[in-house]
Amino acid sequence: MNSNDVSRERHRRFDRVVTVFHTDMYRYAAWLCRDPGIAEEVVQEALLRAWKSLDALREDTAAKPWLLTIVRRENARYFERKRLETVDIDNLSPAQSAMLAETDDSQLEELRQAIFRLEDDYREPLVLQVLMGHSTKEIAELMGMQQGAVLTRLHRARIKLKDEVEKEAAT
Repeated sequence: MNSNDVSRERHRRFDRVVTVFHTDMYRYAAWLCRDPGIAEEVVQEALLRAWKSLDALREDTAAKPWLLTIVRRENARYFERKRLETVDIDNLSPAQSAMLAETDDSQLEELRQAIFRLEDDYREPLVLQVLMGHSTKEIAELMGMQQGAVLTRLHRARIKLKDEVEKEAAT
């Protein structure tokens, strides 16, 4: 096999086992970082890292958890190297202050915001299970923890989410 054949085969494998999960990678990144623009950057970096380390993926069937682990690590790297701009809310103009008070009445948006308010330790396993369809065993592998700890976090996440939604409904 010459180098062109090897290169073509590598591209085909990448398309077959990596590119098909782009949507899942983006969805996961968006839930992790809460910003569509940053999520796209994280996914692009994750795809680049996946391309560079494609040979490390021994079984094609393990591609999705492997990719989500890369996304998770790239998200952490992004926030380690990025100094985010902050705004002093006490110095906002009246027009800017009014934007802070804007709310969307849709139940979906309220639920989404309640999920965003969860601590990362609870939000991440919940998103992996509910939105990404992972089992507790897969979540444990992705997050590098015991399955029992995942079950505990999922249970607490649901309680916290329920309390948050009820509190929101009461106001």
